[in-house]
Amino acid sequence: MEFHIQMTWDNRPVDHQPVQIQLSEDPQGCRINVEAPFFNSPSPPPAPSGAPCPQLWDYEVVETFFLNDKEQYLEVELCPHGQHLVLLLNGRKNIVQDQLPLDFKCEVTAAAGKWHGSAVVPASYLPPSVTRFNAYAIHGEGESRTYEALYPATQQYPYPDFHRLQYFGEINLGSISSSLVSASVSDVWGQHVSVST
Repeated sequence: MEFHIQMTWDNRPVDHQPVQIQLSEDPQGCRINVEAPFFNSPSPPPAPSGAPCPQLWDYEVVETFFLNDKEQYLEVELCPHGQHLVLLLNGRKNIVQDQLPLDFKCEVTAAAGKWHGSAVVPASYLPPSVTRFNAYAIHGEGESRTYEALYPATQQYPYPDFHRLQYFGEINLGSISSSLVSASVSDVWGQHVSVST
């Protein structure tokens, strides 16, 4: 399953090669592959490469969101410098767990202005019955800060907000693997939601 981020958050075409995101089956869950332009802006985050980094959204990142119909969702942020941030949210913007461990590797080809990243998201990180998806890319600083969206906002807003869940597109993770479409609550999610939800 492949996606290309071709629009800004407010529905204008991007002015560079689009970020590519590929979702595929992995024995542990879902593999996310990213091919993206490398802007090297802003400076790298303070966390070491390979480690979780709080507030990674303030840096150069590509983000994927997996949402169900109860506003339970997984957010995975990947940085070209090797840092990552994985969050579980139960309700819009309501983070119930963050900095989950992640198998993430990336490589920058500075001469070509590109980076590639590959992360394995355990199936237990996914909320039950994922039905919708969105992806974003952020880079730049100050007035040049750029926010891009796979499924952008189609109404006018004064600022970007990646948690406008009504704009997420439909997804069928079963087309990747039947192991990704469980309706049951995993052990990871069971700490935060009722099994009956």
